[in-house]
Amino acid sequence: MFGEYAVDAGPAAAELPAVRAAHAPGALVVECERDFETLDPAVAEELALLTDALEPHTYPAEWVPENAPELLHRYAGDEFTVGMPGDGGVAWTRQTDPPTVFVKPRLEGSPDTFVAFLLAEAFVEIGLGVPEQFLGFFEDQYAELAAAVPLSAADTYQLAAALYTAYVGLQTREVFAEWDDEFSVLYDAWVDAGERLEPRLSGLSGEVARGETAFPAAAELACSAIKHSVAGAPEDGVEVPPPFAALDTSAYLDHGPTYAVEWARKTFEKLPD
Repeated sequence: MFGEYAVDAGPAAAELPAVRAAHAPGALVVECERDFETLDPAVAEELALLTDALEPHTYPAEWVPENAPELLHRYAGDEFTVGMPGDGGVAWTRQTDPPTVFVKPRLEGSPDTFVAFLLAEAFVEIGLGVPEQFLGFFEDQYAELAAAVPLSAADTYQLAAALYTAYVGLQTREVFAEWDDEFSVLYDAWVDAGERLEPRLSGLSGEVARGETAFPAAAELACSAIKHSVAGAPEDGVEVPPPFAALDTSAYLDHGPTYAVEWARKTFEKLPD
């Protein structure tokens, strides 16, 4: 299932070792034989052969609403669970010692620089010490979020994941913004990723208001853009549209899940029926 992964030779690959040493020293990077959202426990336990220790984490059952997706219940339980829907082409876990970063087959054919950027982002997130999934961020307030929004359990999951992406992005972007000189190739890849989002952001607020784009999907896009919206980036980065711009604030960084739940509650009160 797993093999050692190496980015092909190139400027981005040359920058990655220093990034890993600075943010996630010793982290293991593995290539996966097949795509996954969540690894089967038996497959996940193969990591025991590659790492020094496995330390599965669990969360109180009351943090997860009864009607939440089954995968979220599994993640909160005592079953060793790695990866969740929405993780993308690169995922990581600190349930292993050292931490493990997974490169999925869906990235096959992607430019090496883009893959290197995703790896660098994973290293930075590991170094920040943030939870690997949104449940560790919201904790018992995930139930409050679910109660605050008129969404299905699956849509609430998608919204929570987006909100957590924004919260982490408020932190990772500050790191990437400092890389202009030291890690210029990865910095350019970060800027390019933001620029590619910009056309999709134009008119997003109107699409939500007209019911053309579902709110959770719009949140996923806008919250991803927050990772690239930072003063000091070219033209101050991308512009996050309302109502998601209210998440692009130091207040969110300071107050975390409490702010996210209140933002969601107030936002849905203002949305047209």
